[in-house]
Amino acid sequence: MSNKTNYSYVGIAFIILVFGIIFVPKIVDRISNEDITRHESRSDHAKTKEKEVATSELAFLNINGAPKKVPDFSFVDQNGKQISNKDYEGKVYVVEFFFTTCPSICPKMNKNLVQIQNEFREFEDFGVASFTINPEHDTSEVLKTYADNYGITNPNWHLMTGDKDAIYDLANIGFNLYTGQNDDVAGGFEHSGNFALIDKNGFIRSRVVAGNPLIFYNGIISETEQKDDEGQEQQITMLKEDIVQLLQE
Repeated sequence: MSNKTNYSYVGIAFIILVFGIIFVPKIVDRISNEDITRHESRSDHAKTKEKEVATSELAFLNINGAPKKVPDFSFVDQNGKQISNKDYEGKVYVVEFFFTTCPSICPKMNKNLVQIQNEFREFEDFGVASFTINPEHDTSEVLKTYADNYGITNPNWHLMTGDKDAIYDLANIGFNLYTGQNDDVAGGFEHSGNFALIDKNGFIRSRVVAGNPLIFYNGIISETEQKDDEGQEQQITMLKEDIVQLLQE
């Protein structure tokens, strides 16, 4: 082997030695101070914050530029007790309109609500307000039997009956949830399958999706089903997440 080749090896070894002396300690120092992994951490943190904003940004339902508040109401529940909107003050609650002889969507809606009830059983400031749209049939006694059959146990879940016109005004004007009598449809009544979410101060609230408030939550499709036949996705999971947000306010 020539001297020229030996000099080349010595030169390469010297360069590697210098690199190790100068740069390796700096690399070790940066790793120990998390400088190298900081970009990934910041990225993950940003994604986490974006997710938190998406689930916590609950909008008000604004009508004519003002946040929509639940109007006054007073009806009799399944226990024969007079219940008004004041009984829900300081509570987060879900609103639905239904009737006990409904052959289609009501059973699905109330099964979903029972599931929600069971997940929030430890929260005394959570409730449900169910208004029958067939008060002539749905007396307190009928509603009590219905509640027992569905496993409704939350003391803040009131199934209410009363003056038909007052209930329909509450649905169509108070909550903007369509309700009507129609002898041509199964059961003789038609109504929205959506739930309204109310905060502790009595305002209608919902999450913001793609820059727009969701307003109401589909109450028909279950978490188990995930989607209906038309491809619409369930919103029960979102509703439960947003209940948690309002309970923390």
